[in-house]
Amino acid sequence: MEGVEGGRLAGQVPVRKSKEVKNKHMNRILEEELKASLVDGKLSCAVAFKIARKLEVSPKQVGEADNRLNIKIASCQLGCFP
Repeated sequence: MEGVEGGRLAGQVPVRKSKEVKNKHMNRILEEELKASLVDGKLSCAVAFKIARKLEVSPKQVGEADNRLNIKIASCQLGCFP
């Protein structure tokens, strides 16, 4: 079949690859937002939740990005991080 490569039309990006690119882009935006929101090198819990809502990502994704960037959470609303 002409124009077909590996089960997809020639020139089409596989769905998985497209999602990976989208996720990398979102992670970069999320990390930039987190870095811009730091106060004394820390991020308040309330701001972390605000960023999650703003970027339409889960609080878990924000926490994972915090971990990757070694950002500490301060003023935790649950009292977990003083």
